[in-house]
Order: sequence, then C-alpha cells, then structure tokens
Amino acid sequence: MKDRVFIVKYILFSWLILSSTASLFAQTITPKKLSFSQICAGGPHPTNAGQVFNEYQAAFTISNFPAGTTFVVELSDPSGSFTTPIATTTLPSLAGTLLDTAMDKTITFAVPTNLVGSNTYQLRVKPSTGLPSPSFTCATNTKSFPAYYKAFDGSFYINKKASTIGLCSGGSISLSIDNPTPNIQNSSPVNYPSLRYKWYKDGGVIGGETGTSLSVNTAGTYYVEMDYGVCTDPNSRSQSVIVSIASGAVATITSSLGNPFCSGGASTTLSTPTGNSYVWKKDNVAILGANTNTYQTNQAGLYTVAVDFGGCSSTATVDLKTYEITSSINVPSTSTMQEGESKTVIATTNATNPAYQWYLNETAIPNAIGSTYDVTTEGDYKVIITQTSACSISNEIPFVIKYPFVDPNIVAIPNLISPNGDGINDTWIIPQDYVSGTNTKVLLISSLGEIVLDTNDYQNNWPENGNDFKNINPVYYYIITTQDQKVNKGSITVIK
Repeated sequence: MKDRVFIVKYILFSWLILSSTASLFAQTITPKKLSFSQICAGGPHPTNAGQVFNEYQAAFTISNFPAGTTFVVELSDPSGSFTTPIATTTLPSLAGTLLDTAMDKTITFAVPTNLVGSNTYQLRVKPSTGLPSPSFTCATNTKSFPAYYKAFDGSFYINKKASTIGLCSGGSISLSIDNPTPNIQNSSPVNYPSLRYKWYKDGGVIGGETGTSLSVNTAGTYYVEMDYGVCTDPNSRSQSVIVSIASGAVATITSSLGNPFCSGGASTTLSTPTGNSYVWKKDNVAILGANTNTYQTNQAGLYTVAVDFGGCSSTATVDLKTYEITSSINVPSTSTMQEGESKTVIATTNATNPAYQWYLNETAIPNAIGSTYDVTTEGDYKVIITQTSACSISNEIPFVIKYPFVDPNIVAIPNLISPNGDGINDTWIIPQDYVSGTNTKVLLISSLGEIVLDTNDYQNNWPENGNDFKNINPVYYYIITTQDQKVNKGSITVIK
C-alpha cells in the first residue's frame, strides 16, 4: 500500500516539474495598444506632397523565440475572423521609430490597396515559427476597428453631370456613375471593383443599394457616395440630381455653337434633356454609337433624337445648318480668248472681310490676292475666297480659259453638232473667216425665236454648257454677217 502511494506522489511531482519547465520556456507575443483607432489609407499623405498615405505601426514584445524569427502583421477578414487572414506589406521603419530590441519589436506596414472596407477588422502578429499573437487593442480599447483604403479619391459624377432629370409617371430611370474613359483607371470609381457605395434620396440612405447604379421610380434629390465608412469625406460623393415627375416630358435639341453654326471650326454639340435612353438619327438614318444625351458633329443635316424618359418617350428634330457664303465670277466655267489678249475675271462674294487667292494649274499665282485677276494665258484657273472674320469659310470657283479653236480645214458652215463630251464635234466650229478677230457678227436664234448667241467675237465655243438642252434634237437658226455685210443663213441641229 505504501509503495502504491509513493508511486502516485512521484508521478504527480514529475508532472508539476515538467509543467513548470514548459511554462518557463513557452513562446509568447504580447501586443501593445495600437496608436490608431481606425485605418484610413489611400488619401493624400499629410506631410509628403504628391504621395498616398498608407503606413501604420504595430508594437509588441516577444519572449522565448529563437534568433532569426521574423514577424508580419496580419489583418482579419472584414468580419473580424482570422480563418482567412489578409496579408499586409512590411515597410521600412518610420523616422523616429525606436530600434528593435531582443524583446521589443515595431512593424511598419501598409494595407492592401484592394482592401474591402469594414468596421470590424482585427489585427495580429504572426511569427515565422510558432503561433500568432492575440488580437491587438486599438486606441479606443476595442479589438475591432474600421479599416478602409480609398482606392479612388477624386471627383466623379452621375448621368453625364446632369442636374435635373425628368421621370414619366409610372416609369423608371437609371442613375449610374459615369465612366467616360474605362481604359484610364483613376478616371472613375467604377474602375475599382472593391469599392462599395451608398445611394441617398432627399438626404437619407437608401437601404441595400451599394452598386454603381440605381433604378429610380419616384421623384426626389439623389446622389451617391463612395462608402469609406468613418473615412468618408465631402470629396467622396457625386453631384445631386433632381428627379421630377414630368408627364408628357418633351425632348428638345440645342446646338452649342448655335444654328446655323460655323463648320470651319470645332464641332458643335447637340444636346437633349437627360432621360433613360437615346436614339440619334441624321437624315433619318440611325447614328451608330450615338446613345447618350449629347452628340458632336461638324456636318449639316436633319437630326432627330428619340428620348425614353422612363415610361414615356419624346422625339425632337433640328435642321442643323452651317454658315455659308455665296461667291461667283463674271466668266463661265469655260471660255475662250485670243492668244496675246487678256481677260479680266472679277470675283464677287457676300463674305465678311474676304481674302482671295488665284491659282493657275493648281499653283498659287504670286501676289494674285485681289478680287480681280487679268488672265493672259490659257489654262485651268480657280479662285479661293475665304471669309476671315467671325467664321472662317471658303468658296472655290474653278474656270477654264482656252484659246479659240480654229480649224483651217473647215471651209463650210456645219449644220450638225453633237455636244456629248467626247471631244468630237462638241461645239459649232465655223470657218476662220467668221471667228474672233474678223469682226463678224454671229447670231443664233432658237426655234421659239429666242436669241441664244449674239456676238462679234465668236470663238468656236458654242454651246459652252455642253448638252444642256431641254428638247430632243433642237434646231437653231444662224445669221452670220461679215464686216463687209455679206450674210450667211442656215440652221443647226443639236444631236444629244
């Protein structure tokens, strides 16, 4: 019996000794109170201009860890659980941080830029060997604290910066955050999928609406705010949009540059009141990709837009015109003159402060910048007239000067021509005894008795307008009177 009691006492004594030894050499991490009560990362750095703020510190003491052990800071998941902890990034120590000792440690860290905001994060330290520490206590003496990363910290808008939107009774419209340049990430909060939002109506939060868009079917004043929890500031919200019931809402189209507008400058922006959807057309043809309440163009035409105001629709039309100038010259598109002579061409225009430039065979004629030009040689000419004030507009007027065609082989007056543009028998070519320079009077009369040509300077160039004849194979009558009063009469049939 005594032996049995001795054995029991020995076992109990040994257990106490071993337990005390294990406790004596156990690895421990003791967190110190955090200096912060919340993490609001991602905003402007308070002291380093142009940098983003994302640096925090956690201090703790350790015991019984072998040399070479490393430590990192871990965040819980947004609910406060460490089942799937979130890694942080260890940073170099901040200026003024006490040096680490064998027992006292300080880690400077940054939170992930895609951190999902929450008010119930916790923080711990994990060693490279052994068990993690207990959760840290923050400055407000709680284990949980808010943590947010401001992935987007700039201005943003909804529905193309609209201030008012009409809503048809019984209908609905969509309010959504603008994302005009999806390929530029920092141009819109929409490009940051981790962000959540709060939508407001008349100053109150709309429950359960945390996405980038909101369906609205009642009147009110709406705006959206990026949900950064306690880190939210006035820069985190959009403009306010007043949604009003507008039964029988009417679409209109306005041109930013007026109507008519100056097509020689920038494009004009056509705009219509904000609605739910838009279909733009030009000259009754749908414009591909034109699906917002604005459309830019530099072309005149008949524009329409069909606007869905959410339950009702309206169509607006505008006949968009461009400023125009009217210009002309005093010679036909093709005319003739004798070699060695000159012909004065006069340009007239209604342009304001017009500028002129004359060209010969597509080359600008030096110093030919007036409203008149004396042509001294045949060729392909043109004058460009430009309005230089208000709206820069140009007219280009081409014309051709030819020497008269004299065919010494023509000895008889032809009675048939075929002005079809083939270069053969296109004009009425008469003997050189009757053409320009002989002071012969040439008179042409239509079958209706109308005088179509009366000249003492015929240049073998009739008809100058080609085959511009109303009747089929019309007949004209000629009277040719020479300087010595010899008269020739006959007819000409024009074959098309």
